[in-house]
Amino acid sequence: MRTEKHILIGVISDTHGLLRPEALQALRGSEHIIHAGDVGAPEILDRLSQIAPVTAIRGNVDKEPWARRLAETEVVELGGISIYVLHDLARLDLKPEAAGFGVVIYGHSHVPKQETKNGVLYLNPGSAGARRFKLPVTMGRITVSGGEIAAEILVLNV
Repeated sequence: MRTEKHILIGVISDTHGLLRPEALQALRGSEHIIHAGDVGAPEILDRLSQIAPVTAIRGNVDKEPWARRLAETEVVELGGISIYVLHDLARLDLKPEAAGFGVVIYGHSHVPKQETKNGVLYLNPGSAGARRFKLPVTMGRITVSGGEIAAEILVLNV
């Protein structure tokens, strides 16, 4: 009998150098954290890595020398699900369903969004950094259990 591991993945993006206490609290209990770019400062990743292992990519504002160590895209497999991470969905240059990805995580727009297309979950956690325009301050959470994927957008009360 095969048993599938239950895994909780915290998803954050567009922190722009601001890591709110509310975001840290919401990430507690995550077994992995994905940052979808526009990190803004290396300290953000250091603090996230104190909670769980971090996969992070470079966003369009991540131009300082420290950000060179971050790739523009990453692939991570968690809980038996392949996840493709990029900052700007408009730069997606592959067909996730054909490549075997179950999830595409992106940021950039600051607009939280969750939808499934062709069997692939697309998740933009929104922005957890400084409030922009009239958009909510948000992040995401993905639970993988038994090969099933469930996602949610978390609105941070700030």
